[in-house]
Amino acid sequence: MKFEWLESAPSGQPLMGIFVNHVIGHGVDLVDVQRIATSVREHGARFLERCFTENERNYAATSAKREYEHLAARFAAKEAVLKALGTGWSRGIGWTDVEVVRAPSGEPGVKLTGVAAQIAAERGITRWLISLSHTDTHAIASVIACGPSAGYDEATHGNR
Repeated sequence: MKFEWLESAPSGQPLMGIFVNHVIGHGVDLVDVQRIATSVREHGARFLERCFTENERNYAATSAKREYEHLAARFAAKEAVLKALGTGWSRGIGWTDVEVVRAPSGEPGVKLTGVAAQIAAERGITRWLISLSHTDTHAIASVIACGPSAGYDEATHGNR
C-alpha cells in the first residue's frame, strides 16, 4: 500500500501532487519478546486463542526459532492499530478484531473485523500502512491509518 498521487483534478486541470489519501492516525508499539514467551508458557492455548487469530498462530508456528518474535510483532501491531484508531482497548474491541495478514509477496497488512472494523469505517479509514520488525529481544510495529483526502471521491476515481 502506498500513497498515490492525483495527476489531475476531476475537472482535468493539473495538480501539484496532492495526496489522494491522508493520514488519519498513527500508532507505534514496542513489545518485549520475553513477555510474550512467558505468557505463552504460563497460559498456553488460552492466551494464544484470546490474542491471536488462527492465521496468526499458524504463521508464527512455521518458525519454531522465531515463533515468539513473530507473535510479539503481531501483538505490537494490534496495539499500534488501536492507537491509530484512537480508541485503545475501549468500546468492546477484542484482540482478534485486529489481524496481521501477509500478502503473497510477504508484505504485512491489517484486516479488521467486529467493532474495530466499525470504528475504522466511522473514521473513514480505508487503507493501512504497516511495518514490523523484531530482534530476539524486542518487536516493534508502526501503523498508519489512511483515508481519502477531502474532496476526493472514491466512487468517481476508485480506491487504487
